Amino acid sequence: MRDHGVDEALYENVENLDFEGYNEQERLAIEYAERFAYDHQRIDDAFWTRMHAAFSDQEILDLTICIGSFIALGRTLVTLGIDHEH
Repeated sequence: MRDHGVDEALYENVENLDFEGYNEQERLAIEYAERFAYDHQRIDDAFWTRMHAAFSDQEILDLTICIGSFIALGRTLVTLGIDHEH
């Protein structure tokens, strides 16, 4: 991933929204993924205002599809008992 400008430190700090290596868009995308996964029905207008200030409608759609796909894949693998380590 380094060839694409992604530093390993970004992954190591994914749960640390205060990590200085994240820009505001990255922090907001992480927050969106967490809200989408754990409490999607409580995503409020204030949050959408922040999202629309940082991302275009197309970018929000892309994020939403990616997040939803990863959540679905994770749940599918668990349901089928497929170990991600093998």
